Amino acid sequence: MRSSEVIRALVFILTAATLLAGCSASAGETGKETPARIVTVGGSVTETAFALGAGDLVVATDTSSIFPEKATELPQIGYQRSISAEGVISQNPTLLLVSSEAGPPPALRQIESSGVKVVSIANENTIDGARAQIRKIAEALDRKPKGEELISELDNRLKEAQRCVESIDKRPRVLFIYARGAGAVNVSGAGTAADSIIGLSGGENAIDGFVGFKPLTPEALVAAAPDVILIPERAMGSIGGLDGVKRLPGLSDTPAFRNGRFVVVDDLLLLGFSPRLGDAILELCTKLRG
Repeated sequence: MRSSEVIRALVFILTAATLLAGCSASAGETGKETPARIVTVGGSVTETAFALGAGDLVVATDTSSIFPEKATELPQIGYQRSISAEGVISQNPTLLLVSSEAGPPPALRQIESSGVKVVSIANENTIDGARAQIRKIAEALDRKPKGEELISELDNRLKEAQRCVESIDKRPRVLFIYARGAGAVNVSGAGTAADSIIGLSGGENAIDGFVGFKPLTPEALVAAAPDVILIPERAMGSIGGLDGVKRLPGLSDTPAFRNGRFVVVDDLLLLGFSPRLGDAILELCTKLRG
């Protein structure tokens, strides 16, 4: 064989070996190529991606992505409802996983038109919705077997949580308070993640006269007559901690205040309907029962 032919043969072998190594390094559980750079938008979307073992592929998140801690160390591209197309594109992603609440739509269209694959994940505040979210993200990441494993773990925790719920003799009336500072304090009516998690955990929403969130008023607070005040950690911090909550007008006239029934839970755990949903229900149920 001529020396030139030997050289061409060696080049061919080395090139083939490099390509095979690259495919192996980027392959998912089914052998398909896994996206190399991912941006996640939405706290539960990011949490699920990490739970599926794809955290090392995530290059940026949004400000609602507060779990796991490693996600908070990544570059942020804004809040999920007002993401920046330029901010996302600057991360050179191959895949954008977004909560269905993310937007604005023009920004998402701009990102998609730049060549980035965009997958929107429905955000349903139900147990079935949590399972569906895991499956959708697992499919997008080519990690279906891991997704089913997560769902199995979720179902086991849900069974444990259900035993707690069944042990509650009388469902307490729970008032959910959400705040972004002392001047923006709201309570939850029907059709919210808070309303759903309260019901799943053995409680009853003390507000039944409207859907969504409305500003808290002393009159509404007294009329609701809650047995328990439920508030996320970050919301409580924004109004001065527990002392700030206790100073809310009208609260002192409620059974919850008189009996000292204040329940505080991590924001994303409580409202995320993520793979930790079973843990969320069990924690809230335990506190409501206690």
